[in-house]
Amino acid sequence: MTTSHLSEQEQVRRQSLEEIRKLGIDPYPAAMYPVNVSAVEILDGFKDGENNFPEVCLAGRIMSRRIMGNASFAELMDSSGRIQIYVRRDDLCPGEDKTLYNTLFKKLLDIGDIIGVKGFAFRTQMGEITVHVKELTLLSKSLRPLPIVKEKDGVLYDAVTDPEMRYRQRYVDLIINPEVREVFRKRTQIMKSMRELFDSNGYLEVETPVLQPIPGGAAARPFKTHHNALDIPLYLRIADELYLKRLIVGGYDGVYEFAKDFRNEGMDRTHNPEFTVMEIYVAYKDYNWMMEFTEKILEKVAMDLHGTTKVPLGDKIIDYAAPYRRLTMTDAIREHAGIDISEMSEDDLRKECERFGIGHSPSMGKGKLIDQIFGEKCEHNFIQPTFIIDYPQETSPLTKKHRNTQGLTERFELMVNGKELANAYSELNDPIDQLDRFQEQLRLSEKGDDEAMFIDMDFVRALEYGMPPTSGMGMGIDRLTMFMTNQPSIQDVLFFPQMKPEV
Repeated sequence: MTTSHLSEQEQVRRQSLEEIRKLGIDPYPAAMYPVNVSAVEILDGFKDGENNFPEVCLAGRIMSRRIMGNASFAELMDSSGRIQIYVRRDDLCPGEDKTLYNTLFKKLLDIGDIIGVKGFAFRTQMGEITVHVKELTLLSKSLRPLPIVKEKDGVLYDAVTDPEMRYRQRYVDLIINPEVREVFRKRTQIMKSMRELFDSNGYLEVETPVLQPIPGGAAARPFKTHHNALDIPLYLRIADELYLKRLIVGGYDGVYEFAKDFRNEGMDRTHNPEFTVMEIYVAYKDYNWMMEFTEKILEKVAMDLHGTTKVPLGDKIIDYAAPYRRLTMTDAIREHAGIDISEMSEDDLRKECERFGIGHSPSMGKGKLIDQIFGEKCEHNFIQPTFIIDYPQETSPLTKKHRNTQGLTERFELMVNGKELANAYSELNDPIDQLDRFQEQLRLSEKGDDEAMFIDMDFVRALEYGMPPTSGMGMGIDRLTMFMTNQPSIQDVLFFPQMKPEV
């Protein structure tokens, strides 16, 4: 392979690789390395005078080195953190051959190389807990230099601050910025906390199809593919809803899923075309019960993660303690837009959009126009958790009609920091009404609405067998992680966010 495209540092590392091989050392050994302790376990558990780490076997990445003649210090980083190691020539090479120290360690190893060390823990005269190395094994030679620009007073300063590089090369970001690894640990903790609550209530975690013949359960533009053997189009799911409700028909009292969904839409700081959502459906409940359950979820997650319901987010403190404010969409628009939409026609709403300078199109019906007004004039005002309830029927085709108010549905969205965090309904279980709603969606599609729902006749058939009164809720895990870990962008909580191709 030609090396003309490589930087000078990369060429030097490849030369070091060849020198290591000439020494008879395999730079990528296959044998298992018997790690028996982590860096943080040593740092937390070491006790002076007790000799409680006499046989340490540790592996990690070299993050700094201080070569000092016949004895040197280095910093080793494993998945738990960083620890200093002390390497002395005569300990590493007790015989006459000093190659392992003089040539391998001092000259051919680089920052970023992964090594294994065996020895014992002690405290230096400077008071730092350190591993005194008796044996050293090269486990993986790094051929690209890490973007470390300088070291001062034992602190590493890095060049991985450009978001474009961080998101494209997440592996480098994780090496250099340990706080990023902590964000993803907390993401896992969030889902674990939610599972504990669901499982304690007896709800079943399930899996539903990603490839679907009809994309349903949400208003969104899908990704489309083709199945060669069946010669049919298939779609990446945009939601799990219709399959999960089939399982309620089948006899489960509660089911939930953490799922990857896909929507063929734009990307910004809060949207990625591939995202993670939690959906849960519980029989014999309504949207009032689901509001209280949603409060319990967020209280538990905040307490499990932070030990308090008050969580910092940018320059704000979000308090997830129940109860949350409940406000109808009509009242929200009256409060923040200064208009009463309760008796307005489609033409009236279109005129209000024009007066406010809110974008709209001929394909939008009454419900979408109301949604546009709410999105532009109201949504950003709801910083503390707020339930916006009772949405227009046209924009809620899977939701029960409101038991008291004509033209509305029993639906809520939970707003936090000016963004939707959860969406929930009293689920529509009348198969005749559901078919009518699907047909209305078809009419919207014919008007040019490319996010209108498809008609799913198998789902209608399932409802014809009878679905009990049910409430369902979906919550975006990516956005929840942003809120719970104080991250400004969805790219900061996805290991590998979608990016434009590199030029």
